[in-house]
Amino acid sequence: MAQATGQQRTGPLSRLNTDGKAHPVQNALVVATVLLGVLALATGLSTYQGAADLHLLASWSGLAGVLTGAWGQFVSETTAERFPLVIGLGAAALGLFLGMAYGGLFGGLLG
Repeated sequence: MAQATGQQRTGPLSRLNTDGKAHPVQNALVVATVLLGVLALATGLSTYQGAADLHLLASWSGLAGVLTGAWGQFVSETTAERFPLVIGLGAAALGLFLGMAYGGLFGGLLG
């Protein structure tokens, strides 16, 4: 019961620190990966449905989300950090794939 006596949680990201230590870099990577994943997935799906031509945004945000998520997985220390990283990585990868399918990273700008 030593854990029940002295742990003070502050802030919404403190739930990711299940070992009782602060991990500001890992938490920042979690937030960045999830936000980039949501952005990539939303823009990729809107490109897929023909609502807008946002394949450049979907591709680049998806690539950035995959890279930040991969680095976050590499340096994460708790399972609570890894769970949203995997969700964000999946969303970023799907957005990246949709963006690549509908124009790619450069969208005809180089060729």
